[in-house]
Amino acid sequence: MMKTLLYSAITGVIISLAAPATAALDRVRDFALLDTGGTFHQLSRYQHRRALAVMAIDPDCATTPDYISSFETISADYANAEIDFILLDATDRSRDSLAQLAAQLPVLVDEGQLAAASLGFSHSGEVQVFNPQRLNLFYRGAANQSMRVALDQIVAPQPELPTDTITNAVEGCALQFEARDALLALPPDYVTEVAPVVIENCAGCHRPGGVGPFALDSYIMLLGWSPMIREVLLNKRMPPMQVDPAMGHSHNASYLDKAELQTLIYWIDAGAPQGSSGEDPLANLPMQDSGDWLLGEPDYIVTGPQNAVAATGVMDYLYDEVELNFAEDRWLRAAQYLPGDASVLHHLMTFVTAPDEDFWGAERQQSSGPRRFVEGYAPGAAQAVVYPEGTGVLIPAGHKLSMQFHYVTNGQSTVDQTRLGLYFTATNDLVEREVIPLTTDFVLPPNDPDHALEASYLFEKAAVITGVRARMSYRGKRMRFMVENSAGERETFFSVPAYNYGWQPHYLLSEPVEIDAGTRVWIEGAFDNSISNPNNPDPNQEIRFGVDSWEEMFTGYLTYHPRQ
Repeated sequence: MMKTLLYSAITGVIISLAAPATAALDRVRDFALLDTGGTFHQLSRYQHRRALAVMAIDPDCATTPDYISSFETISADYANAEIDFILLDATDRSRDSLAQLAAQLPVLVDEGQLAAASLGFSHSGEVQVFNPQRLNLFYRGAANQSMRVALDQIVAPQPELPTDTITNAVEGCALQFEARDALLALPPDYVTEVAPVVIENCAGCHRPGGVGPFALDSYIMLLGWSPMIREVLLNKRMPPMQVDPAMGHSHNASYLDKAELQTLIYWIDAGAPQGSSGEDPLANLPMQDSGDWLLGEPDYIVTGPQNAVAATGVMDYLYDEVELNFAEDRWLRAAQYLPGDASVLHHLMTFVTAPDEDFWGAERQQSSGPRRFVEGYAPGAAQAVVYPEGTGVLIPAGHKLSMQFHYVTNGQSTVDQTRLGLYFTATNDLVEREVIPLTTDFVLPPNDPDHALEASYLFEKAAVITGVRARMSYRGKRMRFMVENSAGERETFFSVPAYNYGWQPHYLLSEPVEIDAGTRVWIEGAFDNSISNPNNPDPNQEIRFGVDSWEEMFTGYLTYHPRQ
């Protein structure tokens, strides 16, 4: 019986291969890149447009300026045709060098040449016109009359979309992918090169009991999930790389440099070989947190509520007020969370509030005053937060804690009871660490892919900004944190160009930002209330401010302390 089934299967494959192929547009993989200005671009997020046209360029190629000129001319001719035109550097140049390129169109920075190689670009001046709705290719070739023919079909009043990818030759300089060719010829070693990258950047969440949906606890698991890993690395879903690495830095942000990305992707492309070593670093890794307090036993442990988490569905925020009953003022110097069930706790924020204060009610009213912020929790390896030297968080006598919990479901019902360890200091001559929210009111219209907003706060006294947090809901798109200089210009010190509602960490700045008295700090950002936003519940709805997930917030938090 088994032989009969196998014979039938093989026969079917042979017949399908022998049958004449029907016309079809070439399939492409989704990809995401930042441009030279730090704006995030993702192919699948252009679904509100008819097409996306991308030209690969080598700035050193003698014919590149002519190709760019032709591409920009076509871009101008189709300015009202719901088609976006973008240049893609395919030579692994730095953002600064590309910023000097004389081009009117955005220029994508393809560090490691990963997108250009994945899309199959072969020559400088080659254009690919994508169908963002179906992730396939309308056109591949030069910026010439053939390209116009393809675009005319796309934008016709009653479009007759190409049924087969239109192609023609490009005579520009051949693109070289030296790193790809070398890594495919001699794939990275699993034990010494691949596994360390996974352990350092992925295993904190993708472990037994972790918040990741699957555990990367062996070579076999890594091999099985490798197609998905490749996909989410190229479209920047994982690790959750919301931040722009060229604009500020935070040790608790997720970064993968180009060498690490090339190692993972080309190891997968080479067939994900295990090598001859019998060692499996992933299997030998202790995947669970020890549950220890990293700074020793806390001075005071807050035990949170027992929050029931359903097996499936979307959970809204849960709120809890914790009475402390301290008879005297206390100064915090550090804090650490120990989640009860790390597989479902997605983030947690804790504030110090007055006895009769309706903190979450004030949130709903967009209160903008300074707040005493203990710290937030985000998935990953356990960490304790120690406040900058000379600073602390004051808990006045009689005050309480206001805690906000956010959970994700994972197919199993569970109960989380998280603990918060508080570490006090006897030192009283500290400057107080606080948080100020920058926010504004708005009405978000339906089907708007880029609804821009801004808000600001004037610091009357000199201060040091030590952390930031962007908070929006499902329609959030991007947010920048900026300081206005004496000339009235805004300078970005941290940017979240690819905001994701599922990831809202408190980014502690590696280099705090010092500001003088009278300095205005801005947040600039946008919502995507269109079909291009995969998280959008309904792009046809008009949305107003609210703290629940089906509403929207536009709030940037600044963690700071007075500058002495």
